[in-house]
Amino acid sequence: MVELTLPKNSKIKKGKTWNPPPKDAEKNRWREYKVYRYDPDTEENPRVDTYWVDTADCGPMVLDALLWIKNNVDSTLTFRRSCREGVCGSCSMNIDGTNTLACTMHADDARHNLIAIYPLPHMPVVKDLVPDLTHFYAQHRSVEPWLQTDSPTPGKEWKQSREEREELDGLYECILCACCTTSCPSYWWNGDKYLGPATLLQAYRWINDSRDEHTGERLDDLEDPFKLYRCRTILNCTKSCPKGLNPAKSIASIRALMVERGE
Repeated sequence: MVELTLPKNSKIKKGKTWNPPPKDAEKNRWREYKVYRYDPDTEENPRVDTYWVDTADCGPMVLDALLWIKNNVDSTLTFRRSCREGVCGSCSMNIDGTNTLACTMHADDARHNLIAIYPLPHMPVVKDLVPDLTHFYAQHRSVEPWLQTDSPTPGKEWKQSREEREELDGLYECILCACCTTSCPSYWWNGDKYLGPATLLQAYRWINDSRDEHTGERLDDLEDPFKLYRCRTILNCTKSCPKGLNPAKSIASIRALMVERGE
């Protein structure tokens, strides 16, 4: 179920149906998309508009369909996108009930012929499919996601063994798309204090880096009833990650380190 942070006292209403397919249209050529629309400048309730996409004139990905709609039907439709390669994380949204990237989701992988598209859940909406990620980015910055050392800087580079470098696999690949964080019920309930899966995965990436010399300080900063311990191992985060990462495992690893320190 998609849950959105809506403007106060508002409800999603049925919107406009655009460009219905011609009566003599070839069977299975046109595909129906229902897209969340919200424009704060109009002060109107959010709505869900219906669009029909000509699959014979459109690429296979959901992002291709959104671009087709914007270019051919409704230029006011607003969404983020950039690399189209699953690297930047810009086009994260809720598609067919799952948080994912529009550029890497094939339309044929949807469970239904009708594809519903909403912004990431439980985030304030800037416009249409664009969520406000200001708080999410501020939380990421709060864990100081950069190398911290006290030793003199080496002449060339901070060295790691192959084994030490492999410890970062499954961590450094995070693209901060927020799919995992916005799929987490614990974050929905305590997002003002709980850091959420993506930020904690990033925190563990630096805690686990053999070159970093501030591991103790990083763990001290996370020793908090809300920052770390609101995770309830629901595992929505791991299921929704479009990069196949496991934020829940990173959170469990941080907790294990906390226990070891206390022994």
